[in-house]
Amino acid sequence: MVELVYRPTRADILAGVRLREHRRRLHLVRWGFTGLFGVGAVLVVTAPESSTQSFVAAVFCAALIWSIPHLQAHHVLRTVSWQGEYRTSVSETWIATETAHVTLVQRWSVFRGYRETHDHLVLLSRDPNILVVEVLPKRGLRSPQDAERLRALVSRHLPRV
Repeated sequence: MVELVYRPTRADILAGVRLREHRRRLHLVRWGFTGLFGVGAVLVVTAPESSTQSFVAAVFCAALIWSIPHLQAHHVLRTVSWQGEYRTSVSETWIATETAHVTLVQRWSVFRGYRETHDHLVLLSRDPNILVVEVLPKRGLRSPQDAERLRALVSRHLPRV
Protein backbone atom coordinates (compact mmCIF):
# COMPACT_ATOMS: atom_id res chain seq x y z
CA MET A 1 0.00 0.00 0.00
CA VAL A 2 1.18 3.51 -0.83
CA GLU A 3 -0.10 6.54 1.06
CA LEU A 4 -0.27 10.18 0.04
CA VAL A 5 -1.04 13.17 2.25
CA TYR A 6 -1.74 16.50 0.58
CA ARG A 7 -3.98 19.51 0.19
CA PRO A 8 -5.35 19.87 -3.35
CA THR A 9 -3.96 22.80 -5.34
CA ARG A 10 -5.08 24.50 -8.52
CA ALA A 11 -2.13 22.86 -10.34
CA ASP A 12 -3.33 19.39 -9.25
CA ILE A 13 -6.82 19.98 -10.53
CA LEU A 14 -5.62 21.69 -13.70
CA ALA A 15 -3.50 18.62 -14.51
CA GLY A 16 -6.63 16.46 -14.33
CA VAL A 17 -8.78 18.88 -16.30
CA ARG A 18 -6.17 19.22 -19.07
CA LEU A 19 -5.65 15.47 -19.36
CA ARG A 20 -9.41 14.88 -19.52
CA GLU A 21 -9.70 17.60 -22.18
CA HIS A 22 -6.94 16.04 -24.30
CA ARG A 23 -8.31 12.50 -24.03
CA ARG A 24 -11.73 13.74 -25.22
CA ARG A 25 -10.08 15.95 -27.88
CA LEU A 26 -11.87 18.98 -26.48
CA HIS A 27 -8.67 21.02 -26.63
CA LEU A 28 -9.04 21.05 -30.44
CA VAL A 29 -12.53 22.51 -30.16
CA ARG A 30 -11.39 25.04 -27.56
CA TRP A 31 -8.42 26.21 -29.62
CA GLY A 32 -10.57 26.28 -32.77
CA PHE A 33 -13.08 28.65 -31.18
CA THR A 34 -10.30 30.72 -29.59
CA GLY A 35 -8.71 31.11 -33.01
CA LEU A 36 -12.05 31.89 -34.63
CA PHE A 37 -12.75 34.73 -32.20
CA GLY A 38 -9.12 35.90 -32.43
CA VAL A 39 -9.40 36.14 -36.22
CA GLY A 40 -12.73 37.92 -35.77
CA ALA A 41 -11.02 40.49 -33.54
CA VAL A 42 -8.33 41.09 -36.17
CA LEU A 43 -10.97 41.46 -38.91
CA VAL A 44 -12.91 43.95 -36.82
CA VAL A 45 -9.77 46.05 -36.30
CA THR A 46 -8.90 46.06 -40.00
CA ALA A 47 -12.45 46.77 -41.20
CA PRO A 48 -13.01 50.40 -42.27
CA GLU A 49 -16.16 50.90 -40.20
CA SER A 50 -15.52 48.68 -37.21
CA SER A 51 -16.88 49.19 -33.74
CA THR A 52 -14.93 49.07 -30.53
CA GLN A 53 -17.68 46.99 -28.95
CA SER A 54 -17.29 44.26 -31.59
CA PHE A 55 -13.54 44.16 -31.04
CA VAL A 56 -13.89 43.98 -27.25
CA ALA A 57 -16.55 41.27 -27.55
CA ALA A 58 -14.37 39.15 -29.87
CA VAL A 59 -11.28 39.49 -27.65
CA PHE A 60 -13.35 38.74 -24.54
CA CYS A 61 -14.83 35.58 -26.12
CA ALA A 62 -11.40 34.38 -27.28
CA ALA A 63 -9.92 34.92 -23.80
CA LEU A 64 -12.89 33.29 -22.08
CA ILE A 65 -12.80 30.19 -24.28
CA TRP A 66 -9.01 29.91 -23.86
CA SER A 67 -9.35 30.10 -20.07
CA ILE A 68 -12.02 27.38 -19.65
CA PRO A 69 -9.65 24.79 -18.08
CA HIS A 70 -8.42 27.40 -15.59
CA LEU A 71 -11.98 28.38 -14.69
CA GLN A 72 -12.91 24.72 -14.21
CA ALA A 73 -9.88 24.16 -11.98
CA HIS A 74 -10.74 27.24 -9.93
CA HIS A 75 -14.33 26.04 -9.47
CA VAL A 76 -13.31 22.51 -8.48
CA LEU A 77 -10.70 23.85 -6.03
CA ARG A 78 -13.35 26.01 -4.37
CA THR A 79 -15.56 22.93 -4.13
CA VAL A 80 -12.97 20.62 -2.52
CA SER A 81 -10.50 22.85 -0.67
CA TRP A 82 -12.71 23.38 2.38
CA GLN A 83 -12.22 19.70 3.23
CA GLY A 84 -8.61 20.36 4.18
CA GLU A 85 -5.99 17.64 4.12
CA TYR A 86 -6.53 14.59 1.91
CA ARG A 87 -5.16 11.18 2.84
CA THR A 88 -5.16 8.76 -0.08
CA SER A 89 -4.25 5.09 0.20
CA VAL A 90 -3.56 3.07 -2.95
CA SER A 91 -3.72 -0.70 -2.47
CA GLU A 92 -3.94 -3.79 -4.64
CA THR A 93 -7.75 -3.71 -4.51
CA TRP A 94 -8.80 -0.05 -4.15
CA ILE A 95 -7.98 3.61 -3.90
CA ALA A 96 -9.34 5.21 -0.74
CA THR A 97 -9.40 8.93 -0.10
CA GLU A 98 -10.30 10.33 3.28
CA THR A 99 -10.75 13.85 4.60
CA ALA A 100 -12.20 15.09 7.88
CA HIS A 101 -15.64 15.02 6.21
CA VAL A 102 -15.65 12.35 3.50
CA THR A 103 -14.36 8.86 2.78
CA LEU A 104 -14.35 7.63 -0.82
CA VAL A 105 -13.31 4.11 -1.80
CA GLN A 106 -12.97 3.27 -5.50
CA ARG A 107 -12.08 -0.09 -7.00
CA TRP A 108 -9.63 -0.30 -9.87
CA SER A 109 -12.50 -1.24 -12.20
CA VAL A 110 -13.77 2.37 -12.03
CA PHE A 111 -10.77 3.54 -14.07
CA ARG A 112 -9.82 3.03 -17.74
CA GLY A 113 -6.19 4.05 -17.45
CA TYR A 114 -3.66 6.50 -16.15
CA ARG A 115 -1.20 9.11 -17.34
CA GLU A 116 1.87 10.28 -15.51
CA THR A 117 3.02 13.89 -15.56
CA HIS A 118 6.09 15.35 -13.90
CA ASP A 119 4.17 16.08 -10.69
CA HIS A 120 1.10 13.82 -10.82
CA LEU A 121 -0.39 10.44 -11.60
CA VAL A 122 -3.83 11.06 -13.11
CA LEU A 123 -6.39 8.24 -13.24
CA LEU A 124 -9.26 8.48 -15.74
CA SER A 125 -12.67 6.91 -15.22
CA ARG A 126 -14.10 4.28 -17.53
CA ASP A 127 -17.29 6.17 -18.45
CA PRO A 128 -17.51 7.65 -21.98
CA ASN A 129 -17.28 11.28 -20.82
CA ILE A 130 -14.52 10.66 -18.24
CA LEU A 131 -16.54 12.24 -15.45
CA VAL A 132 -14.20 11.05 -12.70
CA VAL A 133 -10.56 12.10 -12.66
CA GLU A 134 -8.42 11.04 -9.70
CA VAL A 135 -5.27 13.15 -9.38
CA LEU A 136 -2.49 11.77 -7.19
CA PRO A 137 0.08 14.52 -6.55
CA LYS A 138 3.58 13.12 -6.11
CA ARG A 139 4.38 15.80 -3.53
CA GLY A 140 2.03 13.93 -1.16
CA LEU A 141 4.33 10.91 -1.08
CA ARG A 142 6.80 10.40 1.75
CA SER A 143 9.82 9.55 -0.40
CA PRO A 144 11.02 9.10 -4.00
CA GLN A 145 10.85 5.34 -3.43
CA ASP A 146 7.12 5.72 -2.79
CA ALA A 147 6.78 7.30 -6.23
CA GLU A 148 8.29 4.18 -7.80
CA ARG A 149 6.03 1.93 -5.72
CA LEU A 150 2.96 3.98 -6.65
CA ARG A 151 3.85 3.89 -10.36
CA ALA A 152 4.36 0.12 -10.22
CA LEU A 153 1.12 -0.43 -8.32
CA VAL A 154 -0.95 1.68 -10.70
CA SER A 155 0.64 0.15 -13.81
CA ARG A 156 -0.21 -3.36 -12.59
CA HIS A 157 -3.90 -2.46 -12.59
CA LEU A 158 -4.32 0.13 -15.33
CA PRO A 159 -2.91 0.70 -18.81
CA ARG A 160 -1.04 3.86 -19.59
CA VAL A 161 -3.21 6.09 -21.83
